[in-house]
This record gives sequence, C-alpha cells and structure tokens, in this order.
Amino acid sequence: MSVLIFAELDQGEVKVASLEALYYGANVAQELQTSATALVIGTTSADLASLGQYGVTKVLHVSDEKLNAANALAYASVLAAAVEVEQASVIVIAKSSLGDTLAARSAGKLKAGLVSNVTELPDTSNGFRVKHSIYTGKAFAITEMREGRKILTLKKNVVSPELSQATASVESFSPSIPETDFVAKVIQTEKATGEISLSDADIIVSGGRGMKGPEHWKPLEELAEALHAATGCSKPVSDLDWRPHHEHIGQTGLKVSPNVYIACGISGAIQHLAGVNGSKVIVVINKDPEAPFFKAADYGIVGDVFDILPRLTKAAREQLV
Repeated sequence: MSVLIFAELDQGEVKVASLEALYYGANVAQELQTSATALVIGTTSADLASLGQYGVTKVLHVSDEKLNAANALAYASVLAAAVEVEQASVIVIAKSSLGDTLAARSAGKLKAGLVSNVTELPDTSNGFRVKHSIYTGKAFAITEMREGRKILTLKKNVVSPELSQATASVESFSPSIPETDFVAKVIQTEKATGEISLSDADIIVSGGRGMKGPEHWKPLEELAEALHAATGCSKPVSDLDWRPHHEHIGQTGLKVSPNVYIACGISGAIQHLAGVNGSKVIVVINKDPEAPFFKAADYGIVGDVFDILPRLTKAAREQLV
C-alpha cells in the first residue's frame, strides 16, 4: 500500500497545482503510515530529485517524447501501470483539464472510487472519509470511500506546502502502452504568447459592465501589467464583445483559483461567483456599496474604478520596482 501522485508537466516544468498535490499526497501517506511516490510523464530538464522537498520519497519518470503532448488514454495506461508497480491504494491528482479526464479514465480502468474537488486531508480514524466541495463551491460534502483503490482530485489553493531539505530518488519507468492509446494524435500546439494563462495565474484582474465599454479597459490592463496578472471578465462583457470569450470567468466560462482575484465593476452575480470562489483572496472595487460581490469579498473598495485603478497601479509599480 502506498500513495501515488501524478505530477503534471507544463512545458517541461511541474505545474504549481501539482506541487500542492505532491505535498497533500505526502501528508496522506504520512497519515496512512506509508510512502509517497510521484509519477512524472514526459521529457523534462527539471530537477526531479528536488520534488522530495514536498514529501515524496521516490519519483517514477516516464521520459517518452510521444507522451509530451497530453494524451489521456496513454496517461491512464501509464498511471495504471505505476499503480500496480507501487501497489498504490490512494492516487492523488491536481484538478485541471487533463487531471479531471485522467482521474475519470483511471477510475474506470482501475475500478477505483473517485472523489473530486477534495479540500482537506482524509479522516482515517474510522474508514476513509473525504471532504470535498460541491455545487460549484457553494457547499461541502463528506464522502466515505470504501473501494480498495481511491482516486482524489485536489482543489487548487487548499494546501500551502511547507518545504523540507529532502530529496527523492528518481527511477526511470517504461511501461507498456497499447498503440491503440495513440489513435488520436496532437498534430500541432499553438500557445498564446504575451498573455498569462487564466488557469495558472496567481493574480487576476477582472472587469464587468462597470468598465462602461471596451475602450475603457486600459486602466484595468495597466494594473494587470503592474501586478504581472492575467485579465478576465464577466459573462455580460464577453457577450457584448467588449472582451474575448476566452477571458470569460464564471459558471459557464472558466473557473479560476488564483491567490488574488480583483473584481472591477462586477456586481457579483451568482454565476460569476461560481467561477471565482476558489480564489484565496477576493478584492472587490465597485461604486455601489450594495453590490452582492461585497458579501463574498475579503477586501472591498467602494468607489469609482476609474479613480481607484490608476492609484492602485501607481502604488503597485512603486512597490514592485
């Protein structure tokens, strides 16, 4: 019995959310009095031994260029093989587009139980109970998992890793992968340049109809640039074509989990809150003191965004020089 954690790569580097999953998985292993192993798929120049500082004692590395492009079928085969080698009873995966797909396929392949959006360490005092968020973050549920193998997908920003000086052993792993797993191939990948991905951003500056039109977005973009933040928007804004649809955050758009979410001129409709309630800190700027968003905010500024944004940008530039 051990704990296996999938460490997802992005351009050869382990994603921040996966580092959180490594730390979480290592703590689960400690609670179960067993070992924690990381599984890294794809070529990388990263120092994989350094992942030991998150608590894992071993890294299985599948260095195969065919797997550099995320392939859920092949990844599920690799993960299943690693589970057998490690005799893993608990598998931890950070939530992401790939992570969610991989968890579902692996649960079917391994006949394992699956709980998504986990927010705390499991309670193992009497069985294996897991707390997780449901209804797009509006409520929590506690689920008892009775399956022999359990897969947990970890919600972003629910753990803060405390690093040690430890290192992990790194072993090459070359499982057999059926050719049928490669029936669909990625021919070309085009990544946006000059933009910070909303999914990976630590800070997001987002605007709503209070910005009054696409021609007034410059103050918001200047604050985002000063904070090295990504820009987002509410659904009405993207529906009006003020901003591109890939910036739409909310229940029907992207769900984000930055460390800081700054909402500018957004009233805070429940559909928008569903997309941002995973944020660590929410800052709301709105001239309407009755705006619903203030109820969900950690910090609120009542005032005109066109007066406040330039002042915040000036302060950020002075502090971050």
